[in-house]
Amino acid sequence: MKRTRRTFLRESGLMAAGLAVYGLSACGNNGQQQSSESTIKMLDTPELFFKISLAQWSLHKALKAGKLDNLDFAAKAKNDFGISAVEYVNQFFMDKAKDQAYLAEMKKRADDNGVRSVLIMIDGEGDLGSLDDAARKQAVTNHYKWLDAAKFLGCHSIRVNARGEGKIDDVAQAATISLGQLGDYAKQLELNVIVENHGGYSSNGQWLSYVMKAVGKENVGTLPDFGNFCITRNEDGSCAEEYDRYRGVDELMPFAKGVSAKSNDFNEDGSEVKMDYLRLLKIVKDAGYTGYIGIEYEGDRLSEDDGIRATKNLLIKEGARLS
Repeated sequence: MKRTRRTFLRESGLMAAGLAVYGLSACGNNGQQQSSESTIKMLDTPELFFKISLAQWSLHKALKAGKLDNLDFAAKAKNDFGISAVEYVNQFFMDKAKDQAYLAEMKKRADDNGVRSVLIMIDGEGDLGSLDDAARKQAVTNHYKWLDAAKFLGCHSIRVNARGEGKIDDVAQAATISLGQLGDYAKQLELNVIVENHGGYSSNGQWLSYVMKAVGKENVGTLPDFGNFCITRNEDGSCAEEYDRYRGVDELMPFAKGVSAKSNDFNEDGSEVKMDYLRLLKIVKDAGYTGYIGIEYEGDRLSEDDGIRATKNLLIKEGARLS
């Protein structure tokens, strides 16, 4: 029965999944989004080799505009998108890391909606690869409170950045020391510290995998992001040097404790315009990964809600082909 169900999904419904993604047009005749009202219908979720979570950054516009409160994120993930796991971003509750009452309310709302808190993405707490030893040590200390918050919320990890300015080997050494110290603290809490390819040297898969090997701790790993492989940018924001995303994901997957499904825009068949999701997901599967893949929509043409739905549909379509 299991084989028959998968065969049916693959050969019938999923063959037309691209049409289902855009079954109702997301754009008017001029190519612009018609309204903020949801137009993309989500596919039913078949049995996949991974689980789907929602990264809070997918809704950063609504959160920054005050249209969505951080406390309501878990409920929105479940009720609007049918997603039962969330990845928080500390920017949206930056001053609440030690606020037990606030964290308790976050946890309660997630629990009340049957939503699991997977991780917290940490930004703005200093460069863990800084060559200024005092600044580096302060950055490490700044992250401790977020590990405590992650433990309270029931997360398995915090996501950090391995940034630093200077020679590539020197930054690698500084980041190795910082990640080792964070890993030691996290181990006491039974948590992981995971690094995302997030610009600079960290977007070089070979560099980041080298750092992981140098740290050599079971609870220090990676969060491969399908889209963040721009190493340097021009003044206008365009990418000046980009690492091959498929090679990068392949290099980072042996250390992965999370995966980020970045998306920006979609073709008429529901495929991401710049990324081969089937190829990327095959790399993920071949690494033996069965954990959460977090939706992180960053596009402008579709609304945030529709972009999330389109990304979920794409994960389901291509994931089912491999499951």
